Amino acid sequence: MHRLSIVACVLGLAAGTCIATSQTAPAPAPVPAPRPPRSATPTRDPHTPGYVQATELPDGANAPANADGNFILGPTHPPAPESAVQPGVPQGAIIEFTMSSADSKFYPGIAREPGTFGTPDPADPAKLLVPTSHPAPWTRHVTVYVPAQYAAGARAPFIVGADGPDRSLFTVLDNLIAAHKVPAMVAISISNGGGDAQGSERGLEYDTMSGHYAEWVEKEVLPLVEAQAHVLLTHDPDGRATMGGSSGGSCALIMAWYHPEWYHRVLTYSGTYVNQQWPYNPETPHGAWEFHEHIIPSSPVKPIRLWMEVGDKDLYWPNVMNDGMHDWVVANEQMAKVLAAKGYHYQFVFAVNAGHVDHATKLQTLPEALEYVWQGYPIAAKK
Repeated sequence: MHRLSIVACVLGLAAGTCIATSQTAPAPAPVPAPRPPRSATPTRDPHTPGYVQATELPDGANAPANADGNFILGPTHPPAPESAVQPGVPQGAIIEFTMSSADSKFYPGIAREPGTFGTPDPADPAKLLVPTSHPAPWTRHVTVYVPAQYAAGARAPFIVGADGPDRSLFTVLDNLIAAHKVPAMVAISISNGGGDAQGSERGLEYDTMSGHYAEWVEKEVLPLVEAQAHVLLTHDPDGRATMGGSSGGSCALIMAWYHPEWYHRVLTYSGTYVNQQWPYNPETPHGAWEFHEHIIPSSPVKPIRLWMEVGDKDLYWPNVMNDGMHDWVVANEQMAKVLAAKGYHYQFVFAVNAGHVDHATKLQTLPEALEYVWQGYPIAAKK
């Protein structure tokens, strides 16, 4: 069947003006610090001393969908058959709508001045000061995939993804659902609020170590999804998953970690488990780096099943902070170590010849990753 596209708009942005008068000339605005260039990315060897022990797979092969542990993908990344549209496979419907900061009680909106970054706090190089961040409105799209197999009136399992829309996810779900390899789930791809990293709306949403983003999704996004897509979503946390790449990946784990009563399944590519939280929070001073540094090792095991990937050419960005907490490979390696030590069900894939949120690697691995993440959840039997 053909995909159905329905576009519905929520209220637009409200605009306002402000006029100020003064008897004296205004002081000149400070010159913002330019965003620093990224360092050349080194290629990391998965057998580096201190990295986790991992099973090396034949080139082009994926890890078994039912196996925990650490795996190394070869340098060739052929797309999985499920990543392409297959003849005769029913295609789900696609519904889109927009959201505005004018309607949000959670995120009124911020932005960082273009071309600027921030400066380290002289008293703490791990703390970034961003004086060029200011209030700013946002609008965003939410794209919803409803599988052809959805039964009206039933409460569906679902997956929430960052930085949407994720068309590759929708195609993979068409094929996996038809093959009865994953449950017939709704997929909700939420666009970010704009910008990147500290001082931006995207950074505020994705890198903040709290339950705030998950609460926004629960209270403001999911009700609109049900209304606009004419679906019912499950309240069972075992039937709810999160996914994302880069900061969207760390956000996916943050959602489940701070609200395990809502989410039990997490899928991340090049997760930003580094020191990128802003504003500074003394309870988690190193942002998502705290996950493997302190939080997971010192916390009781939570009912979270996690699939994660990193590439050998993934980000290594000391930037102006030079805090030793901006290496994406080391961060994900450390995540694998602490998850294993605590006895989590997790699968960690180290992809050779792969960059940050590598597209070819995603097309190769996403079907297997989804199968792994949804292990143990009931799937409708073939008729």
